[in-house]
Amino acid sequence: MTNCPQTDGIVPARLDADLLAANFSDLYPCFDDHEARVAADRCYFCYDAPCITACPTAIDIPLFIRQIQAGQPEAAARTIFEQNIMGAMCARVCPTETLCEGACVRETAEGQPVEIGRLQRYATDILLERNDHPFTRAAPTGKRVAVVGAGPAGLACAHRLALKGHEVVIYDARPKPGGLNEYGIAAYKAAGGIAQAEVDWLLGIGGIRVETGKALGRDLTLEGLRGEHDAVFLGMGLAGVNALRAPGEDKEGVQDAVDFIAGLRQTTDLSALPIGRHVVVIGGGMTAVDAAVQSRLLGAEQVTMVYRRDRGAMGASDYELDHAQTEGVKIVTNAMPLAVLGDKKVEEVEFAYTRNGPLGLEPTGETFRLRADQLFKAIGQRLEGAAEALTLEGGKIAIDVQGRTSLLGVWAGGDCASGGEDLTVTATAQGRDAAEDIHASIMA
Repeated sequence: MTNCPQTDGIVPARLDADLLAANFSDLYPCFDDHEARVAADRCYFCYDAPCITACPTAIDIPLFIRQIQAGQPEAAARTIFEQNIMGAMCARVCPTETLCEGACVRETAEGQPVEIGRLQRYATDILLERNDHPFTRAAPTGKRVAVVGAGPAGLACAHRLALKGHEVVIYDARPKPGGLNEYGIAAYKAAGGIAQAEVDWLLGIGGIRVETGKALGRDLTLEGLRGEHDAVFLGMGLAGVNALRAPGEDKEGVQDAVDFIAGLRQTTDLSALPIGRHVVVIGGGMTAVDAAVQSRLLGAEQVTMVYRRDRGAMGASDYELDHAQTEGVKIVTNAMPLAVLGDKKVEEVEFAYTRNGPLGLEPTGETFRLRADQLFKAIGQRLEGAAEALTLEGGKIAIDVQGRTSLLGVWAGGDCASGGEDLTVTATAQGRDAAEDIHASIMA
């Protein structure tokens, strides 16, 4: 990296303001009208389109691409939003290379799929920029539903319920709605305030009130919500962060990656963010990738991601891992943390190489150390504050295919619920589908 002052430790302003602005600009600028029409012309408009099957929200992809081809992006946006009301953010953050584009016939035949994600962004951004909401709310039903969590699952559920005429109150622990899209996605994937713009646009349906700063278990009880509403949907995500379980993880310079990303997303001055010269990120999922890449973009000279298993077991897609390496992130696999070393602050991290043994993952006996003045933990999150009277499965709220929990009148979806893939698009689908079941239940 250039323009780095010769200072060790964690300091702000490793890069100048112009370079920071360039580093955190939009990763993929939107298509213009001509580019969109050219990209749409590549679609075969398959009758049994595998891209639809691969989409968790089952968007009619050939239809919306044909509408773009015909010069009707507004109609294309409506087609998308009918199935996925979070379509603008999903166009930016979905792992399309493993979902719709991975299933594209062009990908199978040529290794170059139709750019479905960018076409989706082109169409949805048009309606958001015009603040044009294509749906009309049904007549009021007199029913009232509580939604806990203003992330993708909660927002999708709330919108679908409001569309059907119900009154919805969304409660969220954070100061702003948006959930993972607002606090947990790399800034260069959500440039220009798109996450909040999408929330504001979505709330344009009417009938939804958002109350921030209210957490389940702290300010709200499930019993109280059930008593005051006709139904409750839980979509608050996973607030707790797993421990590293290595001596020294409480030293100065050790931080949860989710907190680092959230702080970066909410800052108004990137140059004020302190970053180390030698950064180590422990984990193999999208949070680890986002923390590692953004550390480089802030000016860290050496960034290393370390994961205990092999690359094939990492939660991040090959596309994201390749992007991280392109940005200069080193990826070390089959290594587990043993200790965080240093006096009061982290100076090194000791690891053991691992292998698959008869009883599972085990250390080989070989160890190594990485220099680090900053260590980010990205080793998964856990459910907090929502387990009263609910059955859990794998540490998450157990739900059936309709999103119903073990407690009558309570549904759940998104990262806090079992069966999901920890993706924005999956959470959106679960919230939408739960809303349909809630509607059928409270109107029966």
